[in-house]
Amino acid sequence: MTFTEKLLTVPAPIEVGGRRIKRYHVTYDPAGIEPGVERAAYALLPELLPEPDGTPPASFVVLHRGGDTGAYLNVYSWAWDNALHFVGAAAGQPVLGCPDTDPTRFVRIGPGLIGCVWELAPLLHERDAWVRHLLAPDRPDLDGYLADSLAAGTTGDRA
Repeated sequence: MTFTEKLLTVPAPIEVGGRRIKRYHVTYDPAGIEPGVERAAYALLPELLPEPDGTPPASFVVLHRGGDTGAYLNVYSWAWDNALHFVGAAAGQPVLGCPDTDPTRFVRIGPGLIGCVWELAPLLHERDAWVRHLLAPDRPDLDGYLADSLAAGTTGDRA
């Protein structure tokens, strides 16, 4: 089996439902993720965010366009001050419960999968950024956390 890193881009954060969300996009395509796939994924996002629990309202998402018909949206939200809540959605991948191979028809997927090797690249960085900006300082710095993203490049880069 041949393994190739994918391209990682870091679009600007967005706000959805009062929650500030950092974004990572993963794809083989240098042109990026198709606008229709991106719109469809982010249209489902409000349904995938947890209720506020007093933790600074921050999340990060990984939107991954597979090399076939699949597209995946992984939503990681900070909860209980130091834990990571996960919800995933997929489109175009019938094996995951999608109704067809349309990469814009996202459905929530059941528990069990938290991401593939390309989607997991941001996790370590996000853990360390949360500790660095929210847990370790005397005064939590949500803006500092939101500005601290893994650098764009490939999923194998660790800047």
